[in-house]
Amino acid sequence: MKNIAISVVMSVYNGELYLSEAIESILNQYYENFEFIIINDGSTDDSLKILKKYASEDSRIKIINRSNKGLVYSLNEAISMSKGKYIARMDADDICPPSRLDVQLDCMEKNDLDICGGHYKLINEKGD
Repeated sequence: MKNIAISVVMSVYNGELYLSEAIESILNQYYENFEFIIINDGSTDDSLKILKKYASEDSRIKIINRSNKGLVYSLNEAISMSKGKYIARMDADDICPPSRLDVQLDCMEKNDLDICGGHYKLINEKGD
């Protein structure tokens, strides 16, 4: 893979309920030049099993499994490992539209930005 433009970082703690959908929403991005660093922060549910499944299917995923140290520690750890020019933040219960990384990268590059956010839409467990 060429130089990585985006490092997507995510911390997971007992996120099995929505984790597959969150991971798939990143893996299905139109923009593909990214790495996906996921910290399993001491989960006691099936989160690690889910993470290992996806990592075995996609080489862009890098998993760190360790004891619980909290969200801030985990995100800083993931960021310290990142190789991308930009960092994209993701939660284990987030779902991204497939254009997210493409749109944000385009905005960052065209406007010489250091930070870029986005809006969100609240959904329930049915996706409504």
